[in-house]
Amino acid sequence: MPDLFSDLLTLANAQSVITGALDAGGAWAIRFPPPDMIKFFGVVRGQCWLRVEGEPAALLLTAGDVFLLSAPRAFTLASDPALEPVDALAVFRNGVSPSARVGDGDDFQLLGGHVELAPASGDLLTAVLPPLVVARAGSPHAAMSHWVLAQLVQERTAELPGAGVASTQLAHLLFIHILRAHLAQAGPFAPGRLRAITDRQLAPALRLIHGEPGRSWRLHDLAKAAGMSRTTFATHFRAAAGVPPLTYLTEWRMRLARKALAEGNAPVSAIAYSLGYTSESAFSHAFKRSTGLAPKRLRDAGAATAV
Repeated sequence: MPDLFSDLLTLANAQSVITGALDAGGAWAIRFPPPDMIKFFGVVRGQCWLRVEGEPAALLLTAGDVFLLSAPRAFTLASDPALEPVDALAVFRNGVSPSARVGDGDDFQLLGGHVELAPASGDLLTAVLPPLVVARAGSPHAAMSHWVLAQLVQERTAELPGAGVASTQLAHLLFIHILRAHLAQAGPFAPGRLRAITDRQLAPALRLIHGEPGRSWRLHDLAKAAGMSRTTFATHFRAAAGVPPLTYLTEWRMRLARKALAEGNAPVSAIAYSLGYTSESAFSHAFKRSTGLAPKRLRDAGAATAV
């Protein structure tokens, strides 16, 4: 059966990469500019203070803690939050070097990475994440995160065959564990896609939509899959997703269409039929109503950007 959260990651084309490391000791403080993509970090050794622009207080991070930044906010890492930070560009040689050593000693180590997302659908992920996610070493997912961090250090230092590919896979696993920790520790989500796909009662119906988006699903079919009456299902679905079930279906189809148009060269008619539309014109009308652009125009715009 389709894994609904994996569907989100796949459609957003999330690709994780380890980009560098920081080793430090003694007294030190570094201010990083607002990231232009999702960033994630893991404390391998020692401890540091994290202060994120817009957050009420600095957080003390210790070995095994991992955190993620999804919003473009500047942040500071320091041995003492009272220290005046230096600019990260100077520490990391104006962005040329992926790794740096600061201060006196070697009592702290941090690994960092980022997540690349598809321009057309990356907001599927960024729109549902808070600006800062922290998963502590004592959380349910800590043991696996700690193991992944240790393996990443091993791949970086041992110069083993295939280290680059292995590091990329491990980076993505670490990113997923941070997301799992967020799903496990967050309170009730606001109505929207994340709340819908984590609702166990709606899962059977959503698996039908995600698994066969081109099928002409009726409200009765989806309600039956969820084991509810039509009225109860429609009310519960809207409360969780923020939109009616058939609107969700249309929006999911449009997301798939945007990805197909941006990343492939299938004819518009083929995309239309695969998503349940009986004609290219019907699909084009629905797509333009949803996105503001005709399918061919969006494809041309994507091709121009690629050049």
